[in-house]
Amino acid sequence: MQNYITLAQIDAAAQAIKQRILIQPIVGIILGSGLNDLADSVQNAVHIPYSDLPNFPVSTVQGHVGRFVIGELEGKPVLVMQGRIHYYEGYTMDQITLPVRVMQRMGIPSMIVTNAAGGVHPDFQPGDVMLITDQLNLMGMSGLNPLMGPNLDEIGPRFPDMSQPYDRTYCDLARKIAKEKGITLREGVYAGLSGPSFESPADLRFLRLAGTDAVGMSTVPEVIIARHGNMRVLGLSGISNKANLDGSTITTHEEVMEAGKVITPKIEKIIRGVLHGL
Repeated sequence: MQNYITLAQIDAAAQAIKQRILIQPIVGIILGSGLNDLADSVQNAVHIPYSDLPNFPVSTVQGHVGRFVIGELEGKPVLVMQGRIHYYEGYTMDQITLPVRVMQRMGIPSMIVTNAAGGVHPDFQPGDVMLITDQLNLMGMSGLNPLMGPNLDEIGPRFPDMSQPYDRTYCDLARKIAKEKGITLREGVYAGLSGPSFESPADLRFLRLAGTDAVGMSTVPEVIIARHGNMRVLGLSGISNKANLDGSTITTHEEVMEAGKVITPKIEKIIRGVLHGL
């Protein structure tokens, strides 16, 4: 039987972070593959490697530094995850969402989540940014919901509502910022799969029929946990590759990382604008 992470273990990690910082972050930011550079511009930064924290999983994927960067962006106190943890690395759903639980116990009310995703919508091109307006929880539908196990009543209800996973006011703010900055902002549904294999053409045709616009291997479990604790969420996908619906091209992690160089400046402008507007 799986050993679920307890509230005491979450609080131990949260306390370890709080002992090393002098500010109270108001926004948690999760940076996806190839999007790590934003963390390097955090001012008055305190760096805390995940390996320094009790009960904490360590990121093992290329392009994920694996540390918290806590300081200020646009004058707002933030906690940035420079690299996330994925289910396909062999961790449990409890473990990969532990950082969000820690944010909640630190009293952080809002979260901005980013990822690198494959563009399933036929109009999406590598280098595009997509505002996530809804999500398809394929991992959870197959039994891998991060809320499985004992409910943490101190944080949220047994059966949380997911009718608005992404905050509509934050979405409107992101649209406004993108327009002001001259950034074409796509919108759509993000499907979360477990990975680590990229999708087959049949997978992608199925996802498109189900209403998917972009697909990746993260984000959905984190957002479910965030909403369980009533955090407000903004989600942005960097379209790193065009989905291979006919099997004519090969997708690689290197391609995803390379696309991040084009996507990061756009996502950074949107995140900075949103923070400035909070």
